[in-house]
Amino acid sequence: MLKKGLLLLAGLSLIVLGFELSSFSSTNPIENSEEIGIESYAIVSWHLPEQLDFAGEPAPLDDPDIAERFDRELLVNTYWHSHTFLNIKRANKLFPIIEPILKENGIPNDFKYLAVIESNLDFNARSPAGASSIWQFMKETAKIYGLQVTEEIDERYQIEKATKAACDYLNDAYTELGTWTLAAAAYNAGVAKIKKLLKSQKVDTYYNLYMTTETNRFIFRILAVKEILMNPKKYGFNYTEDDLYKSIKYKTIIVDTTISDLAEFAVLNNTNYKTLKKLNPWLRTPHLTNKTGKEYEIKLPAQ
Repeated sequence: MLKKGLLLLAGLSLIVLGFELSSFSSTNPIENSEEIGIESYAIVSWHLPEQLDFAGEPAPLDDPDIAERFDRELLVNTYWHSHTFLNIKRANKLFPIIEPILKENGIPNDFKYLAVIESNLDFNARSPAGASSIWQFMKETAKIYGLQVTEEIDERYQIEKATKAACDYLNDAYTELGTWTLAAAAYNAGVAKIKKLLKSQKVDTYYNLYMTTETNRFIFRILAVKEILMNPKKYGFNYTEDDLYKSIKYKTIIVDTTISDLAEFAVLNNTNYKTLKKLNPWLRTPHLTNKTGKEYEIKLPAQ
């Protein structure tokens, strides 16, 4: 009896499922595309661009290995929809801050895409090894390049100062290695490691190096993100200006004393603790101890 009952239930389930599938398949998704805001959708293998460069240095796409490695990252980032769309939206908010600092320090504009692959432009990004925020500085490296990192203050989360520190690192790497592509690879693996690999393998370009998987993919991830963010509609990312994230308009004040309660400080300055922390993520605790009279720039929402 139990066996017959189960068979009957299974049969009914198949009938219902068949009806639901039939109902679904009878609706042409393209005919109803206006209801979901798209014209059509297809998974395709993209034709690679005829030319590709990083910071003006060509990538040899005529080499089958180079083409395959770039194609992999292009597919990964094109079809990781939510991930890439977040990068597109965040770039609208953060690139206008990053770009002029790169320019002022003689760093090619393409390095903004390095920040994208390092952190997805997420201020709260933190690697298992402890690299933090937009530029993913390790604590000790951050200190070497002039960033204050303490329990209360972590300037790796202050985008202007962290971008300047990244520029200093990249300029040093370029001086040591001679190309911007190698300097970018060194941001991942370290200058000493890249120099050792070049010497041991008797080559002089990134594209001829045999490396660990992470560094092997690093430049191609940058190139793929650059290609997609420069041509988003080509790769199926459709949006309007209103869809993109915007910066909070702010003013800056100088503080040279201790702030015992940042929440109270926020209220006294016509804002709230959440907004204060959003604008100043480098403030890592609910207070700011300042016994030396050091001047700190704190952003507050513009009235």
